[in-house]
Amino acid sequence: MKLTTLIYLEDQEDWLMLLRNKKSQDINHDKWLGVGGKFEFGESPLECAAREVYEETGQPLENAQFQGFVTFHYTQSEPILIIVYTGTIANREVRPNDEGEMHWIPKSRVLDLELWEGDRLFITAILEQEGLFDLKFYYNAQRELVKVEDRSKN
Repeated sequence: MKLTTLIYLEDQEDWLMLLRNKKSQDINHDKWLGVGGKFEFGESPLECAAREVYEETGQPLENAQFQGFVTFHYTQSEPILIIVYTGTIANREVRPNDEGEMHWIPKSRVLDLELWEGDRLFITAILEQEGLFDLKFYYNAQRELVKVEDRSKN
């Protein structure tokens, strides 16, 4: 299983969102995400999140709060465990990165973006402060969500 982090950075009523449009072979191509990425050897989840935020924005991660787990199954690929956080950075100035375009989006408009369908579920949980989540998503080759398991309430 691959391990990754995903962080939604907040500034007042906005989230910093990344349009993944620079790598055509990216599983997330043309989708909007928070910042984040794969663990490096020896990292804890929070260390990974902090490193990814710094690499993608040029600023240190502040006020990180754990939100939940997502297990992402895409066709027959190795599952990905995504550890989701929210947090802040010192200011809205972010440097360009090689993943895509970064934009501050009003939280009220985030669900209008081109997202993975499952992301809408946990983003809603974060926005509505529903508490920790543990979700499992299954996608087919057309990137359609075909099954959801919600272990949050168990």
